[in-house]
Amino acid sequence: MNLDEIEQSLQNAGLTPRGAFHPAAGDAVPPLENDAPARTLVLAGNAGPQMWRVFEAARAGRSMTLDQWSERVLRALAAHLGAHAVFPFQRPYLPFQRWAMRAEACHASPLGLLIHPDYGLWHGYRGALLFADAIILPPAERRASPCASCPERPCLSACPAAAFDGRSYDVPACARHLVARPEPTCMDIGCLARHACPVGRDYRYAPAQARFHMHAFRENHRGDVQG
Repeated sequence: MNLDEIEQSLQNAGLTPRGAFHPAAGDAVPPLENDAPARTLVLAGNAGPQMWRVFEAARAGRSMTLDQWSERVLRALAAHLGAHAVFPFQRPYLPFQRWAMRAEACHASPLGLLIHPDYGLWHGYRGALLFADAIILPPAERRASPCASCPERPCLSACPAAAFDGRSYDVPACARHLVARPEPTCMDIGCLARHACPVGRDYRYAPAQARFHMHAFRENHRGDVQG
């Protein structure tokens, strides 16, 4: 098994390969099912419309969350490729953001989300495949953070709930705003702070995908709303 075959399998399933690395001590990569160490980790995620189109087709006429679809697809791929699948939504939580910064040119943004030089803030991670073999990998791509050359940081002033201060993300404030004032702009096109970022505009989520994510976020965080 080589990296090209793995990445092609991910693309065929509607996912975007998001880099790979050889785990080291301190990466908090869990062992394989036989308790052997994982020697290669390949990240799977989304950037652009491909994943959304495949997910929409898969859930047509049925109730299915994005996490359920991700788990079904990646577990099937893991069985086919001889790997073990792990996910960002499983408990205890795994350090996917740390892995992403090991695997590709991602950096922390003022919003707390990872920013990519090409995709901007319009990307995500749906899971990872762990392999027992040390697969040959190209050198990790290293590029400067787009935020380093963005002194205005319009993302910090665009949120109507003032949920971002450059150091932390006030999730309850965001959730309260969406529950109390479900503005068409927030609920129909997505997070206004993300839209304010000039990077990766070609990868912005289509309205249907934005609505899906915003409604899911609002329902998942209703418990954060006080009063």
